[in-house]
Amino acid sequence: MRKKVVVGNWKMNLLRDDAGHRIGQLKELIGAKCGTECDVEIGICPTFLSLATAVDASRGSLIGIGAQDVFWKESGAFTGFLSASMIEDAGAKYVLIGHSERRGRFGKLEVPESTLGFFAETNETVNLKLKAVLGSSLVPIVCIGENLSEREAGDTDRVIGEQMAGAIEEVDASDLARVIFAYEPVWAIGTGKVCDSVEANRVCGVVRQCLPESVRDVIRIQYGGSVSPANAQELFSQPEIDGGLVGGASLKPEDFMQVIVAASSV
Repeated sequence: MRKKVVVGNWKMNLLRDDAGHRIGQLKELIGAKCGTECDVEIGICPTFLSLATAVDASRGSLIGIGAQDVFWKESGAFTGFLSASMIEDAGAKYVLIGHSERRGRFGKLEVPESTLGFFAETNETVNLKLKAVLGSSLVPIVCIGENLSEREAGDTDRVIGEQMAGAIEEVDASDLARVIFAYEPVWAIGTGKVCDSVEANRVCGVVRQCLPESVRDVIRIQYGGSVSPANAQELFSQPEIDGGLVGGASLKPEDFMQVIVAASSV
């Protein structure tokens, strides 16, 4: 049976002191509920500047800390980027790769449309990042998902298939076994809309079918997109959904704890 994994993506929120405080609150909640063992794997991805603070605040707990992005080169003239070894050196466990917002695919557009070229992640760069991360001890969380126009055009499965094929190209099946995939319908991110649990389960099944048969049953696939205490249990009870990549609800320790409890109860 695949262990559920719930990871919070804090996006561009919280200064260091607040990040450390909220990790501390979550640490206490988890300790009170789970003690020293939990049947759910738990992670938080703060901003780069809060990584060290979050790692320190999480010590002695069941919380793994992750980064929100990575570059595929080890070093060099790449201003503003961080390599896998730098993230690893900061004490992180996870790293997000290919989040829709890095791809310039937003559920709720909060920047001028003319600036979307700034967010230039592609299937090729996702693949390069995944290969680089697999050379480290970090656990990659690869994000895929369709936008509203693609869903309305009936192209969900095609888009998912293309993103998956691009992400895992020339990656050995044995290496894929440690990768987590996160299906995030773009139209449900930050919009309050949630993909119906049955449909979310179906698409997570499509993701699974894109994987090599030898590791298909062991790889975990999260659902992301307005996951909340109100819908978490219904989503996580679906057989193809192995947890959640949680946005807004993860910023509130009590709400995030409820999502963790929901994953534990199914």
